Amino acid sequence: MHRIFTTRFADVYPHYVAKAERKGRTRAEVGEIVEWLTGFDETALHHHLDAGTTFEDFFAQADLNPSASLITGVVCHVRVEDVEDPLMQKIRYLDKLVDELAKGKAMEKILRS
Repeated sequence: MHRIFTTRFADVYPHYVAKAERKGRTRAEVGEIVEWLTGFDETALHHHLDAGTTFEDFFAQADLNPSASLITGVVCHVRVEDVEDPLMQKIRYLDKLVDELAKGKAMEKILRS
């Protein structure tokens, strides 16, 4: 089991926000990405952050967007569509979306609309 699975989502989320904000994007845009991928609205997201939900439980409770399989490319030297572990793939999907946001990609492209 990967250590990230038992890491609290709340411990990593500020890093997603910081990465986006360093590149002129917003916390709200990170929230929009999380909502699109997981189905968690702002209230549910804050519940998970406050509750200290692990990545494993966070994604177990998520209603993954059917278009998530359209997320392709490399993040952290890993091609996300080739990740075999389903949980790790979901985590890499989120990493990739935040990466695209930080690189200035338009939200409609990030959200595969």
